[in-house]
Amino acid sequence: MDAPPIVTEDLTVVLGTSTILRGISLTVGRGEIVALLGANGSGKSTLVKSLVGIVPITRGHARLFGRDVGGHRRDVPWARMGYVPQRVTASGGVPATALEVVTSGLVDNGRLRLPRDARKRSLEALAQVGLADRADDSVQVFSGGQHQRVLIARALVREPELLILDEPLAGIDKRSKEALAATLADLHGRGTTILVVLHELGELGALLERAILLRHGRVVHDGARLPAAVGHDDALHDHVHAHDDDAGRLDAHVPNLRVDL
Repeated sequence: MDAPPIVTEDLTVVLGTSTILRGISLTVGRGEIVALLGANGSGKSTLVKSLVGIVPITRGHARLFGRDVGGHRRDVPWARMGYVPQRVTASGGVPATALEVVTSGLVDNGRLRLPRDARKRSLEALAQVGLADRADDSVQVFSGGQHQRVLIARALVREPELLILDEPLAGIDKRSKEALAATLADLHGRGTTILVVLHELGELGALLERAILLRHGRVVHDGARLPAAVGHDDALHDHVHAHDDDAGRLDAHVPNLRVDL
């Protein structure tokens, strides 16, 4: 049987003199859609960056589909995953079209030559996020929400089994958030495993099967709902329980959730 898409064991990250992650152990199973939540500085982005090999792991292990991220990079099945970083404003540098940005997702260290069907696959990925008609437009003229959707299409063009998104709702309008929610719902329906970093649940709340909450680099909750015991000092806690009857109430959507921790 294939290994789970994500497994971490005692994952610890120290940057300079600061310990950012403190012994994170968790499993994300095939086909799950999981929110990684927490206040600013809780370690959310550092965790996903360690999963994709951007931030070095000080101690412990992170495995993607059973392969150790801290080992030889060529051994990790990067082609099976897509990563959407936090959105960066498109300004300066050489202007690129939406199609060019998405097509760049097909380039990897092992193969610099694009596949023959690169244009077709890139247009299909743009269609998935509702931007096929803007393929030849420069991303410099795109709104924040449109630019975010281009980055998602760049990850989708790889047809990933695992999709990791870092704060995809940040700085985009309500319409773009709803479009993103629809895209992720479609992907989840096809069996894609999704890990999404969020500061608050927002438009994605109704989709989420499981919430992992970080505080000061540790997992303080892993389950279908954030309990009151998490603490009232989190803006996130207030947001979730202010919507206790709908998006915040994750256990209303998945009552028989199994947690692997």
